[in-house]
Amino acid sequence: MTSPAGTGALHHVEIWVPDIGRAAASFGPLLEALGYAPFQEWERGRSWRLGATYLVFEESTALSAGTHDRLRPGLNHLAFHVATREELDRLVAGARAAGWRLLFPDRHPQAGGEQSCAAYLENADGFEVELVAAEW
Repeated sequence: MTSPAGTGALHHVEIWVPDIGRAAASFGPLLEALGYAPFQEWERGRSWRLGATYLVFEESTALSAGTHDRLRPGLNHLAFHVATREELDRLVAGARAAGWRLLFPDRHPQAGGEQSCAAYLENADGFEVELVAAEW
């Protein structure tokens, strides 16, 4: 069977979280503002889909630790395209209202360097999201 998105396209990412309620409360509004739609829901998990790609958040019973540390080996952050600086500012405001904290506020929106325009956000469980503006 051939993938409708094509060989090599990202199918899904699954992220294990310590609390599915907190994850859904922080990731849900942000992902939906980025154009993702709720896709699947079960007792310990949720997913959101955009096109052929979806993101899964699951509170697995097989977790070996209770916290995420983005500075350890493994997932550091998820980065998403944003069309404009105005959209970036709107998304940051909405994310902050959903409990995300702005990282590197003293260098925002150029914490990635003078050639970039991005926001770096962290939720209560230590997961980081980067929003990168294409036009600014």
